[in-house]
Amino acid sequence: MDDVAEPGAAEPGAADELPVRTEVELVLLLVSPRHRYEGRPADGALPPAGDELPDRIELRAGLGIVGDRYFAARAHVHASVTLIGLEGLEAVSTELGGVAIDPAATRRNIVLRAADVEALRGEPFSLDSGDGPVRFRGYRPANPCAWMDHEVAPGAFRAMRGRGGVRCDPESDGVLTLGPAVLRTARPVPITALPITAAGRGPIATT
Repeated sequence: MDDVAEPGAAEPGAADELPVRTEVELVLLLVSPRHRYEGRPADGALPPAGDELPDRIELRAGLGIVGDRYFAARAHVHASVTLIGLEGLEAVSTELGGVAIDPAATRRNIVLRAADVEALRGEPFSLDSGDGPVRFRGYRPANPCAWMDHEVAPGAFRAMRGRGGVRCDPESDGVLTLGPAVLRTARPVPITALPITAAGRGPIATT
């Protein structure tokens, strides 16, 4: 059974309604100014417009990630930032026979290690990687699309159902950086341990 984070003492500036502290890691951050998965998946993705994998991202309350394609996009209200769990991708890799999976190919903005991201749907939470907490609210699932079969791995579209992450909005301004971070939630979330490969930038696979 997965371990569950236990409530800890409130930290200075932590909201009273987010008493549960979980040690996590931000293993990948993705910011893309353009939609790369457009048209027919069989035609392949559009090329990136610059470096999409920064070490640091800036967030604005109600708007999203500065420089990202969904920043201030009215059509993506409550969905300007997407999170996915590295453990979920590991499970997809196992289910598909140990195929290597590049987390960046999912096009999720934040890849998080050591907490059940799916449990954040409909929940308030915050992430703090050392520059102060950034408050979020989780909304609907970030369901996989047919592009996953072409860009992640054959069969990933079906295998990622229920593991595609969560769409959310930032409710405060702030900065997040790669590396250790603190997730604060209103209630305990399941956590698991998983070895990290190359700070999440490389493919993952079971052995």
